[in-house]
Amino acid sequence: MTSLLGVPLDAVYHLVSGFTVFLTPALGGLAAVAAIIAFTVAVRIILMPLSFRAMRGQAVQARLAPQLQSLRKRYARQPERLQREMAALYKREGTSMFAGLTPLLLQWPLLSVIYLLFRSAQVGGKPNTLLTHDLFGVPLGAHWLGGAGPASMQGLVFVGVFAALAGLCWLSGRLARLMTAQAAAAPSAAGPAEATPVPGGALIKVLPYLTVVIAAFAPLAAGIYLIVSTGWSLAERGYFRRSAGASGTALPRRRRPSEDPNTATGGARGSVNRG
Repeated sequence: MTSLLGVPLDAVYHLVSGFTVFLTPALGGLAAVAAIIAFTVAVRIILMPLSFRAMRGQAVQARLAPQLQSLRKRYARQPERLQREMAALYKREGTSMFAGLTPLLLQWPLLSVIYLLFRSAQVGGKPNTLLTHDLFGVPLGAHWLGGAGPASMQGLVFVGVFAALAGLCWLSGRLARLMTAQAAAAPSAAGPAEATPVPGGALIKVLPYLTVVIAAFAPLAAGIYLIVSTGWSLAERGYFRRSAGASGTALPRRRRPSEDPNTATGGARGSVNRG
């Protein structure tokens, strides 16, 4: 994968390195950390439309989950009929089963390049000089269990990174559960359905904490990137949830022209005028 992403990785490396040099007169030794934070935020801003599309798609899946579960039970022995009924449900709701997945897949290449940049000792066959900078005297290329060990200043910095990530993961998981409940409460085209437990609930609670495990085996620079990226994702989810709450529903389904009240009113008026 590194060779496949070699060209964009080299381009991003020169961009972040140049920004670090630009910030050095003002920030000194913290210039590289500031460059990592600023570049990560800039990329996440660029990807915001895809992020919100993914959240809307996930909200749709949460809202339709009870009906999909009901269809699976009803047509468990009729796979072809099941596929037709599921396709019809998605069509009525103006969405698809990939609505929440496709935007995430589109984000993956760029986010992978950034993560590789902050964990690669070499870029383009040359040393990654970004990792020679430090945070509180700890090189950005240092690993938690390497060098002075976990009981040193290096270990304390990493503990701070892990604590920040764990807190963000806890908040993200809590917010994700609230958003799922909010989306499930929204009305759908087929009407209300009986609530069903979300499959893999325990896995959903544990999965976010894999970020902490990744940080434990990655350089400090990658840990900083993960904190910023996870925090930004949390902020996006919070904004999305507040926006949905302000509109009075978790996710309004896409209206068809025949269902638009304005269209219907216009049609009714046209009928009266013609009459």
